[in-house]
Amino acid sequence: MVTRLRVGLIGAGANTRSRHIPGFRAIEGVTIEAVANRSVESGQRVAAEFGIPRVCSSPAELLAIPGLDAVCIGTWPYRHREFTLAALEAGKHVLCEARMAMDATEAEDMLAASRAHSALVAQLVPAPFDFRLGPTVARMVAEGQLGDILEATVTVLNGSGLDPAAPIHWRDRAEYSGHNVMTFGIFAEVIQRWLGDARRVTASARVNVPARRDPESGRDLRIDVPDSLTAAVELARGARVLYHFSSVASGAPNNGVVLYGTKATLRWSPDDHATWAHHGGEWQPVLPDPGTDRGWQVEADFVDSVRNGTPVRLTNFEDGVRYMRLTSACHESWRTGRAVDIQPL
Repeated sequence: MVTRLRVGLIGAGANTRSRHIPGFRAIEGVTIEAVANRSVESGQRVAAEFGIPRVCSSPAELLAIPGLDAVCIGTWPYRHREFTLAALEAGKHVLCEARMAMDATEAEDMLAASRAHSALVAQLVPAPFDFRLGPTVARMVAEGQLGDILEATVTVLNGSGLDPAAPIHWRDRAEYSGHNVMTFGIFAEVIQRWLGDARRVTASARVNVPARRDPESGRDLRIDVPDSLTAAVELARGARVLYHFSSVASGAPNNGVVLYGTKATLRWSPDDHATWAHHGGEWQPVLPDPGTDRGWQVEADFVDSVRNGTPVRLTNFEDGVRYMRLTSACHESWRTGRAVDIQPL
C-alpha cells in the first residue's frame, strides 16, 4: 500500500526545479502541495510551471499547512539553519540542500535539533560527484587494495572567474554562503566518504577579482569569498590531502582526485570515471561494483527513510557536521595564517 506523502518547498532555485521537483513527482503517492520562494511572484512562476496548488508568502505560512508531512529546503546556505529548526519544530521531515550551513556552529545547531526530533527524517542533499564510483573506491580503500593511503590530491582549476565584468553570484558573497568556498565542501564530503575524517588543516586563499556588478542593484559589490584556495589536510587515518581550487586558473590538464597508496595509485576524474594501477603495473579502469551505480536517488531515498525508517546514508546530519567542521577550520586557518585542529564528532 502506498503511503501518501505531502511535501512543501521552501526555496525553489535551479536544483529544486531541475532535480527535486521531478524527483518527488516521479514517486507514487508523493505530492508537492505548496511553495514559498524568495518572493510571492517568483513562487507563482514556479507553481505555474509545475502545477503546485498553493503559493505561500512565507516559510512560516507553509509550515502551518495542516497535514503537510515534509519540506524540501532549497535556499542558499544562509537560511538553512533557520528553516531546518523551524521545520523540525513544526513536526516536518526535512530534506535540506547542500552545503549544510553557513559554518560549523550552525551545522551543529541543526544536528542538535534533528537529535531532539529523532522521529523525523533529517537529510542533506549529498555531493553527487561520485554516485557512480564512490562506493567502489571506498571499498577498495577499506580492503587495502591500494595499500595504506599516504597522500591524495584534489585539483579543481578552471577559468570561470577570470572575466571581471561577469556579474556577482551569491556564492561570491559570504553573507549568503558563509564559510563555503567554491566546491571545496563538496569534494571534502567525497573525500570523507572514501578516506574518513579530517583532523587538521592549513589553508591559504586569495580573492583575485575584488568586486563585481550586482544585477539587482546595479552597484559594484565587494567580493569576500576566495576564488583561489589551497589547503593541506591531515586525516585521522594518517594520510595527507592537498586541495587546490581556483576559478582563475584556466587550462588545467588534470583536474580530479588522485589517491596514492603504498601498493597502488588511483586516478579519479570529474566525470566519475577512474583508473588504477599497482606500482609498476598497467593502468586499468575502475568499474562500479554490481548494484552500486544508482545515479541520482536523493528524493527516493528521502521518501524511503520517511516511509520505511531506512537510515539516512547520503547525507545524514552527522556527516554534514563533519565536513562543515573542516570547512570552518579551513576558513579560520586562512584568516589567521595558522594550522587549525578539527575535533572529531
